[in-house]
Amino acid sequence: MQRVAPKIQAVVEPVVVGLGYEYVGAEFGQAENGTTLRVFIDTSKGIEVDDCASVSRQLSAALDVDDVISTAYLLEVSSPGVDRPLFTEAQFAAQVGEEVRARTVTAHDGRRNYKGKLVSVADGEATIEIDGVDFSVPIDDVEQANLIAKF
Repeated sequence: MQRVAPKIQAVVEPVVVGLGYEYVGAEFGQAENGTTLRVFIDTSKGIEVDDCASVSRQLSAALDVDDVISTAYLLEVSSPGVDRPLFTEAQFAAQVGEEVRARTVTAHDGRRNYKGKLVSVADGEATIEIDGVDFSVPIDDVEQANLIAKF
């Protein structure tokens, strides 16, 4: 799964926000059950199943009208959960000090996969400390990132 294309986000985000929810982000790609569009929503009160169902109905209709996805797909709407995905610089910045996992589209410093402590975020880059070494990761090049849940 990777971040959605801008044309899909342009349909999804206004629907989610228009219904009164925070648009956390969305992913599209091959999942366990086939091609999937996964949309993450949130509110200050949390998300319940009825919230997901309501957003799913509205998104389904909007996506059918705009026809931005040409193949068959499954639509999933959920809360971000404890392993919250990170899509934007602001979302990364809110998690400084936490353990994160990130995968980039292209290799940086010889690597695409990062798992460590998020130590800073500035100027479109996240700095992740791995075994005492800081790696600078361009947020625009992140394919997928999330918090590592602590139990």
